Amino acid sequence: MIKLITGKKGTGKTKILIDDINEAVKASNGSIVCVEKGSTVRYSISRKVRWCDTEYYDIEGYASFYGFIAGLLASNYDITDIFVDGIFKIGGRDYDEYGKLLVKLDKLTGEDVKIVFTVSADESELPESVKQFIK
Repeated sequence: MIKLITGKKGTGKTKILIDDINEAVKASNGSIVCVEKGSTVRYSISRKVRWCDTEYYDIEGYASFYGFIAGLLASNYDITDIFVDGIFKIGGRDYDEYGKLLVKLDKLTGEDVKIVFTVSADESELPESVKQFIK
């Protein structure tokens, strides 16, 4: 399942994501992963969350990001939630490519894993391939 938290820069997306992460820690019986570029979220979330910095793993672009997520899921069968802060910092602002990534990730995870992204864009800017995942 894919969920998007959208809005322009400074609208509180990261705060919502942090709250969602900390709620997932209370509710999940599996592993929770947080992925971001840099360390904005790192010190605001529970130590129980597996935190990953895309800079450390040299992840740039959507193909590289997809491979990273697929590898995480392949190596750890009990991941229940993945939270991604600032996806456009990782993959770039190609909205169509981002839409393709979301479709691939949705097929990969189905209903077994919830992936939540913060998206620094107004909903009206996004193509239908992305909007379908806004809940």
